[in-house]
Amino acid sequence: MADSFSKKENNKKKQKKQQDKISRREERKTHNNKGKDLDDMIIYVDVNGNFTSLPPHLQNREEDIANAKRAKKAQADMLTTDFTGVVSYMSEKGYGFITENESTENIFFHYGQLSEPVKKNDLVNYKKEQTPKGYQATDIKKVVQ
Repeated sequence: MADSFSKKENNKKKQKKQQDKISRREERKTHNNKGKDLDDMIIYVDVNGNFTSLPPHLQNREEDIANAKRAKKAQADMLTTDFTGVVSYMSEKGYGFITENESTENIFFHYGQLSEPVKKNDLVNYKKEQTPKGYQATDIKKVVQ
């Protein structure tokens, strides 16, 4: 006796599932991580705290230390340098954005960082501070024109 349409469809689905399972198993066999050498599994940390595959005795530590010092000095210079920009957006929720004059980059600020009230399109001086989400404007002062 012939199988019904739904039985045929269910059998096709079963066979497809089995084929998919077999293909996944073969994929795992070809791309497994077993049998790797110990050297392939070791990760080192450089002077800056970044992961690297180079062991410490092959790393150029003097150059890395010099680069780290330069980056730290640049960060410190940025904290003391005054930047100028125009307030491009202000929210009622207590934050806004300043468009930097030199790079036309938008810098976030919070109303708590204002030393005096500002309005949209006001020219301001500020300092930049690095945050996990990017730069934030601090010590914002309105420029008298």
